[in-house]
Amino acid sequence: MRPNDQDDRRVGTPLIPQRSLLHTPQTPRRDTAAQTAAASIVRSQVDAIYNGNTTTPTPQTTPVAISGEPQQQSIETDSPYERTQTNLGEVQADQWKQYHSAWQDYYQKYYERYYVGQVYHAKQALEARAQEAHKSEIPHSQQPATLQPTHSEPETLSQSEAMYDLRSKLVGKMQDTAKKARKSRHFIPITAAICVMLVFLFLQYNRVLFANVQAYISPGDIDPANIIIDPSTEVAVSSDPKLIIPKINVDVPVNYDTAPDYNSQMKAMENGVAYFGIPGANSRPGQVGNTVLSGHSSNDIIDQGNYKFIFARLDHLTNGDTVFVNYQGKRYTYTVTKKEVVKPTEVTKLVYATDKPILTLITCTPLGTSLNRLLVTAEQVSPSPKDATPAPSTGGSATTSIPGNSPTFVQRIFGGGDQ
Repeated sequence: MRPNDQDDRRVGTPLIPQRSLLHTPQTPRRDTAAQTAAASIVRSQVDAIYNGNTTTPTPQTTPVAISGEPQQQSIETDSPYERTQTNLGEVQADQWKQYHSAWQDYYQKYYERYYVGQVYHAKQALEARAQEAHKSEIPHSQQPATLQPTHSEPETLSQSEAMYDLRSKLVGKMQDTAKKARKSRHFIPITAAICVMLVFLFLQYNRVLFANVQAYISPGDIDPANIIIDPSTEVAVSSDPKLIIPKINVDVPVNYDTAPDYNSQMKAMENGVAYFGIPGANSRPGQVGNTVLSGHSSNDIIDQGNYKFIFARLDHLTNGDTVFVNYQGKRYTYTVTKKEVVKPTEVTKLVYATDKPILTLITCTPLGTSLNRLLVTAEQVSPSPKDATPAPSTGGSATTSIPGNSPTFVQRIFGGGDQ
């Protein structure tokens, strides 16, 4: 046999059936010729197998004649290791190729399944870690769809994994709640402080806002009845005292039954403009002297009255503008001659000697404040100033300041002087 005979049989080479051994208890020693014949038969059979010869060599059936021994003795003395060749199944070359191809396919598919499985498990582990990392930062309800599991295969979690997931969810919820609490804890007092400040500013300066609004929209509300074409024409008017200024759309009642003190003036200005009669400036329309009327340019929103912004546009009057006053059923026409800004305490600006009937209108300036007083002076042109009667020699009471607006919000709380 060749050295690789055993390996060939192990990987699939068919075994050659062995012939039954002939046991001869007492076999005489062969001679050289018999041994040579037997060896030749074995070699021929082995060569036939490895050379791919499909023709099975015919074993020698004629016993070799051995001198001095019978024929039966020659047969019984054959070698016990002798094999006979039988053509049970010949392995072809294409069968070997199929055999190796089958093994190659098997190993290829095995390793493909192995590495694909490893990649799949690694992918699952990475997705699980990514989900856990995002769950601890983003609420589950707000997680994007890309972070949700993309497979529908059921997964089983161990107790430690379930506890880890639960702990992560609880920590995430606690962190979200803490962030909201921290934000709201600082936001509420800031919001409250801003609201209080806005309310305070509104109460303190609302008159500035509303006064400017009224000054802006007032021209659009002009009453056509207040536009008088011919100032010198005498027309019949009612007995109700009124002040009419067409340019700034003023048509307001005048209260002559009042005193020059602050409280009386504030009360009278709730229903129109107030007569401010003081010694030296206590004439009435149609009399020689100074007739003084005071009105609000602005006032606080919580104050009473419908005429809190009646003089909001008084500073728009210029020299030559016309002013009408109805008094005791008669209309008096005046023409503006000058404007002047004084301090609230400069009462003497209203008292001066004159031989003409004069009208002075008073209000606070700038709008929304009571820092100064605006004085608009006008002279009577109709009826004729020559027909004016003398003013009373006495009348009214003295005062130290010109009336203005009501106290602001701060002054109402902490106390403040009259304005």
